[in-house]
Amino acid sequence: MLVAQGQRERAVRSDSTRNREAILAAAADCLTANPAASLADIALAAGVGRVTLYGHFSSRSDLLHALLHHTMARVESELAALNLEGTAWHALDTLVASSWKLLNDLNALRGVIERELPEAEAHNSHGDPRARVEHLLARGRADGSFRKDQTIEWQTACYFSILHGAASEIREGRLTEAEVQRNLPQTLRLLLEASNGSS
Repeated sequence: MLVAQGQRERAVRSDSTRNREAILAAAADCLTANPAASLADIALAAGVGRVTLYGHFSSRSDLLHALLHHTMARVESELAALNLEGTAWHALDTLVASSWKLLNDLNALRGVIERELPEAEAHNSHGDPRARVEHLLARGRADGSFRKDQTIEWQTACYFSILHGAASEIREGRLTEAEVQRNLPQTLRLLLEASNGSS
């Protein structure tokens, strides 16, 4: 009897995990296609009832918080797998290309989250990616590739502001993806490159 009860409990937990993952995936799809999508729309797309959705997420804000952390976990997993060996410039180019692709893929969803969640929440979600950029900047400064007349904190803030600003301009239709891909690497290089007066 205890064995059967344990199996039932594991099955319930497994169903709950699947439902949660389905809801988060549906939320990402629905909000990307329609930022005004309701929780009922998301439940329908996930193949669950509204009661099940509310059992996992008590409000739209609760769902968006979970979706933000779920999305950032995916981003961190992909960025952590990057090979950042070689010169600091090569590593920066690799990181920028991958970061930009991820950010562009998630652009519409990011817009929803930025509008509906407090600024601090979106900012605080950058923990691991921010640490990776800071580490790379310190490496480039140590070998003389990157300028040292500005703080790492300032350069990191500029790095993320440029990436997110570019994504926002695409979202608003003021820039094209091709324009960003063409100009982004050189813009960051000009920001960081050491010169006689800045090293």
